[in-house]
Amino acid sequence: MTLDDLRVFVAVCRTGSLSGVARELGRTQSAVSQHVKRLERETGVGLLERRPRGVAPTEAGRVLYEAAADGIGGLDRALRRLADLAVGDGGSVRVGTGGATVRHFMAGAIVGFRRRHPHVSLEFRTETSTRRCFDALLASTLDLAWVTIGPPVPGIEQRPVVDLPWVLAVPADHPLADRPAVDATDLTGLHLVRLPPNSLSGARLDAAFHALGVRVGSDTSVADWDTALLLAELGLGHTVVPAVPGLRAPADGQLRFVPVPDLPPLAVGWAARRWDALAPSVLAFADTVAASCTRERANAASGESTSA
Repeated sequence: MTLDDLRVFVAVCRTGSLSGVARELGRTQSAVSQHVKRLERETGVGLLERRPRGVAPTEAGRVLYEAAADGIGGLDRALRRLADLAVGDGGSVRVGTGGATVRHFMAGAIVGFRRRHPHVSLEFRTETSTRRCFDALLASTLDLAWVTIGPPVPGIEQRPVVDLPWVLAVPADHPLADRPAVDATDLTGLHLVRLPPNSLSGARLDAAFHALGVRVGSDTSVADWDTALLLAELGLGHTVVPAVPGLRAPADGQLRFVPVPDLPPLAVGWAARRWDALAPSVLAFADTVAASCTRERANAASGESTSA
């Protein structure tokens, strides 16, 4: 039983696919299978079972997976800490984000962090969903991930940073555009540009609509809120989006953002495997972004209060 055997087995359990792991590692599917078979020979039990789509760990496989995943994650974190110590005030921060996260939540923070920590390398990786961010954290390929805060996830620690209220983005000539706020029931019957079902923030919005008895339609599904806003700006629809820091209506005045206070705010923030195991540079980056977001939100709330 080798560390490589365990790494491959953990990857297969997480993805549920021998072929997917083979592609990721640049190996043949047969080579990946041999790692699993070697573990099964040494443990004397079956570790994987075939499913209609891919594979899943058996009861024995889950026992080994949980132990191996935790041990490998701890070893990888230790190796990274040692590497950071070796380079002194350098090191690296690996961050998982959505497509527009850096622009909305981190732009100013990155500038400030760079000035204070010029020798730290920042690496940003775009993930397509919160679930993919969690998988990358569990695989120790990320230090931090910026996510929609959700239910507890085994092996993951989540820290909310800011609550984002929801706004309706509509053309300036829409009947709801001049309201100071709209009730969720005012959205009944609207056809909105929506996020796909695998988006946690989109799922939260759907759940809120359902809880309030609001029925909305959807003619279009997009990958992120920025694209939904672009379509609204082009006059191709309207959408409900979280009021991300720095959200401003276009200068030409063709789009309005109307608060929807009935909808519960969307909590976003950081996720990591273990906060107490993160390198000082990683913690410093997380704190810098959190402080920047809190400041932006406070400024936005102050502006809203003044305008009211």
